[in-house]
Amino acid sequence: MISEIPQYCLRAYALFFSKHGSREPFKQPELDWIVSQSMRKKIFSILLKAGWIIKASRDSYKCIEPEKVVKGLVEFKVPELIKEAKKPYAFANLSAVEIWSDYSYVQRGIEKSPYFIKVLKKDLRYWKEFFNKRNIPNYINEGSTIGEYVILMPVGRIDYVDKDGLKVESLKKTLTIAKKNEMFSYAYDYMRNKYGAASA
Repeated sequence: MISEIPQYCLRAYALFFSKHGSREPFKQPELDWIVSQSMRKKIFSILLKAGWIIKASRDSYKCIEPEKVVKGLVEFKVPELIKEAKKPYAFANLSAVEIWSDYSYVQRGIEKSPYFIKVLKKDLRYWKEFFNKRNIPNYINEGSTIGEYVILMPVGRIDYVDKDGLKVESLKKTLTIAKKNEMFSYAYDYMRNKYGAASA
């Protein structure tokens, strides 16, 4: 999984790729005369964790091809990453419509990919840190950016249903949201047909 990196790591990656491409291995001491030992270790740690380089052997590395890195930066990561979370959450609003309708309605593209997620008010700091550590832009109640981002919706209580390994608001609430907006009429009809009129 590819994630964003700081500018100094981007420069190190550019140096490694321009010298070695994606096939020729290189070692940490290449940076010895440029940065301190602690900074060198930090750069390699970040590049490895962010998926820009891989281990070729115990002490050597190879660059991932830039094309793969760029594509990886706009991949959808949140649905898999959130499974690592230790606190309760629920995909809500349009994200719940997506999940319950088996993605017959999709609100996202690589240009703009919002996720609406209810979290407990008391856990807000946890969630900010959770997404920040994974380089996922996140906002409270509203916000927007290029690519994938999360809108955290702090609430006092969370009710959720497990659907396909994700915690989602109830079908009943989701149908109510879909019914109110004509844009989601296809998704609404899909959910009613799949789960039956009694679900509304």
